Amino acid sequence: MSNVETEPAEVRCPVPADDGHGGAVPDVEVLSARDVPLGGPRAMTVRRTLPQRQRSLIGAWCFADHYGPDDVAATGGMHVPPHPHTGLQTVSWLFSGEIEHRDSLGSHAYVRPGAINLMTGGYGISHSEVSTPGTTVLHGAQLWVALPEEHRDAPRDFQSYVPEPVRVDGAGIRVFLGTLAGDTSPVRTFTPLLGAELVLDPGATVTLDVDPAFEHGVLVDQGAVRLAETPLRRAEMGYVAPGHRSLTLVNESAETGRVLLLGGTPFGEEIVMWWNFIGRSHDDIVRAREEWAAASDRFGVVEGYDGERLPAPALPNAQIRPRRNPPVR
Repeated sequence: MSNVETEPAEVRCPVPADDGHGGAVPDVEVLSARDVPLGGPRAMTVRRTLPQRQRSLIGAWCFADHYGPDDVAATGGMHVPPHPHTGLQTVSWLFSGEIEHRDSLGSHAYVRPGAINLMTGGYGISHSEVSTPGTTVLHGAQLWVALPEEHRDAPRDFQSYVPEPVRVDGAGIRVFLGTLAGDTSPVRTFTPLLGAELVLDPGATVTLDVDPAFEHGVLVDQGAVRLAETPLRRAEMGYVAPGHRSLTLVNESAETGRVLLLGGTPFGEEIVMWWNFIGRSHDDIVRAREEWAAASDRFGVVEGYDGERLPAPALPNAQIRPRRNPPVR
């Protein structure tokens, strides 16, 4: 999914300072979502937890939109014309519905529940996303991964994978990136990452072994979920700093709970994000926008899409100062 806001802000995501987390019971920082309308009177509204003033990245995860369940008859579903990306990988994960994907690498695929579609747009790629005619309810998450400096101009790539569910006491798990509960995804990334969907039984308590070098985020899709001692509401994300070898999740409701567990080693680089571009400076963003507007070869052409490309919005009049995570007291 594109970030199709009509007035996107330019965001500098600095290297976070060591916040001193650690110990037997993890301290949990709660990241509340903000509603972001994606343009037009019938367009979708997403709930965005990353980036935000409180925290910009979790590992290399730098963008997290959670949307739905949306009645396509009311919202019109998803219809995003060809648009560009640089310096990142997009991760699409659906709970319900179906999206047709086309990109300038020549990929033509369908995003379906339980399958990851990961697209790499390092130096430049463009793609379109359209919910299919048979989709009545659209519900899922769109995630971005920042590419490290040595790989930020990586060539175009597209990967799709359907993880087999793994059962642990109290939960079913689909590991779409990295390793968890004895299962490893074959999907290639440029930094160590974890991405998994957990479906929690009613009333279940689930303890998972995790990599202590990772920081983690738990995004709640449904259920009354507690991470360690901290309750999380729907669309909230609980953040846990590195230094913990296990995480405990409790579904305190009488209904099935569902979360996305994201993780990775701290990214360690400052990035600049604007619209659908990630760079290292404001000049990187200006250059990418100019080349998209000029229909340069950098982004290629999406074949098979019947319609015009998505125009880039106007750049902000001023650069935004770096945002730093507040110290933990």
